[in-house]
Amino acid sequence: MSALKQLRKSAGFTLVEMVMVIIILGILVLGVSSFVILGTRIFVESTSVDQVLSQSRFAIERMTREIRNAVPNSLRVTQNPVTFQCIEFVPIQSSASYITLPIAPEVASKTGIINTPSLGINTAHRMLVYPLTPTHIYSASDEAIEGRLLRVKEYNGATNTVTFGSATEELAMRFSEASPRNRFFMINNAVSYCFFTNGDVRRYEGYSMFNTAQPAPADMGDGVLMAEDVVIGTGGWPVSYTPGSLTNNAVVQLTPKFAVNGQEFQYQHQVQVVNVP
Repeated sequence: MSALKQLRKSAGFTLVEMVMVIIILGILVLGVSSFVILGTRIFVESTSVDQVLSQSRFAIERMTREIRNAVPNSLRVTQNPVTFQCIEFVPIQSSASYITLPIAPEVASKTGIINTPSLGINTAHRMLVYPLTPTHIYSASDEAIEGRLLRVKEYNGATNTVTFGSATEELAMRFSEASPRNRFFMINNAVSYCFFTNGDVRRYEGYSMFNTAQPAPADMGDGVLMAEDVVIGTGGWPVSYTPGSLTNNAVVQLTPKFAVNGQEFQYQHQVQVVNVP
């Protein structure tokens, strides 16, 4: 009898016990896997949201800094109702006040006296005096000897003398109108930021600023991708521009909307451009 009891004790699990264990293990595995999948999904979604937030903040912050450094009255906005909206402006490379410059109705001269800007004078840039409209910049002639935007041949920092002309010869020139603050700007080329209906935000530079009409993105090169996932909704385009006046600075209103993982967030950002030409 004792041998029979010992045999029964060593007989192992019954079928019912095995089924119960399998069911319990299945429930545990299902619960653990659901928890792991949920945690992974939350991590991926939060990473995607954080990435879009980071790139959108970077794009808006850079736009803000560059627009604040734009030449007064150089901003202009254009859009294609179907595909894009672009804001264009001319960055200030350096700026200071002038002492004497040839300005109409005075006779043209090959030289002028200026205060040296903190960033110096680059003779590859052009000198701009008293721009009142975008036309004074974008419609200027690259070969003009009279206007608001003239070429610089060389600069003598010891005597603060700027010499006008082409790269090969000195030329007598004069500016069209004096600045009330005796201020001048050194400028080079224009910069554009474009918002596309496909969700991209791109920055363009290095193209010529001598374009009477604001160029389309296809005419400015490939551009640099600054942000993605922009939503162009029924509320309109993300950039609006109010030109400056005698009493108010120019204002750029930025209201881009971004979408990621079914969530949308919108910026309400206002940038003032000091209107002191």
